[in-house]
Amino acid sequence: MPQRLRNLLQPLNIAALLTWAAVALSMRFMSADKVVFGWILLVAWLLAFLVLGMERDRRTPLAHWLLLGFEVVAALVLVWLDPRPGTAQVLLVIWTAQLATHSLRGALIAVLAVDIVYYLLLREAGFRSPLSITVINFGFQLFAALCAYYAVSAEQARDRLALVNADLLATRALLADSARDAERLRVARELHDVAGHKLTALTLNLRALASDPAFADRHELKVAQQMSSELLGDLRGVVQALRDSSGLDLGTALRALAAPMPRPALQLTIGDDVQVNDPAVAEAVLRLVQEALTNSARHAEADTVRVWLRRDGGRLSVKVEDDGVVRGTIREGNGLSGMRERLAAAGGTLALSTTARGALRIDASLPL
Repeated sequence: MPQRLRNLLQPLNIAALLTWAAVALSMRFMSADKVVFGWILLVAWLLAFLVLGMERDRRTPLAHWLLLGFEVVAALVLVWLDPRPGTAQVLLVIWTAQLATHSLRGALIAVLAVDIVYYLLLREAGFRSPLSITVINFGFQLFAALCAYYAVSAEQARDRLALVNADLLATRALLADSARDAERLRVARELHDVAGHKLTALTLNLRALASDPAFADRHELKVAQQMSSELLGDLRGVVQALRDSSGLDLGTALRALAAPMPRPALQLTIGDDVQVNDPAVAEAVLRLVQEALTNSARHAEADTVRVWLRRDGGRLSVKVEDDGVVRGTIREGNGLSGMRERLAAAGGTLALSTTARGALRIDASLPL
């Protein structure tokens, strides 16, 4: 399902569309000389709402506030045209919920200002108790604002928890690999120092027995010598195999890090000759990609982040590039500055640039 349609089909948006449909049904009660203009305003309000819903992750702040401003003006004009149906103010409830997803306090201040205008419109239209109607409408607006605010807060908390969980899973994968390598090295040392030493002593003793004329012709002694030599060779092979490591599994850790993020998607390419054994270097790569994913999602509105890990002599080359667009010049905030400091602590370097189409490109180099 496309991301825009997925954004629009959020539960709160579906409820708002059904509410708009109810307001549309009440348009048949509007005065005949005003119904055409009323329909124009109502449809225009719907278009503004759809754009806000579908472009939730991509809209610019200016466009966002202009659309919200248009919604509230259209709703108030509908009330002014003909307040008798008594349904156009429901659009103000939806508008309040949209506003509360960004700032509850700001929404309440804006709602109070708008409801003063709504009260004046009702009083001018000759309603006997405009204050009561306004207070009732404010109650619905307050309820909608709180529902929207806590729904968004819960969604943000869920997303933060998913990111933290992904971070823990990625770190656990690196720690598990590091622990396995350490245990493998410990076993290799034990085999070499203990079993290898005793097998070497056994081989020397068998050689000494073979030099004795009393045992020189014994077949059993020759078999024991051969088995001792073969066992010592096998042991050396096992120790070497234990010492040889394919390095930390960066691929699994990086994919676990990106898994909970709906956007951007991670495309990872790791060279066959890339082998990272130092946990500090692996951790630096992990944090670099994590920060790149976060920046691409927040600032570049990217759909895909491509990461290449290649061996360049005795160093690890890391290249990160997204398909978003950097607005303005690249400014190093806390995230990028922290990335540079972490790489420098691991003996690495960092270079930031933009591609020909305006996407952010990160080139890093770390010792292997």
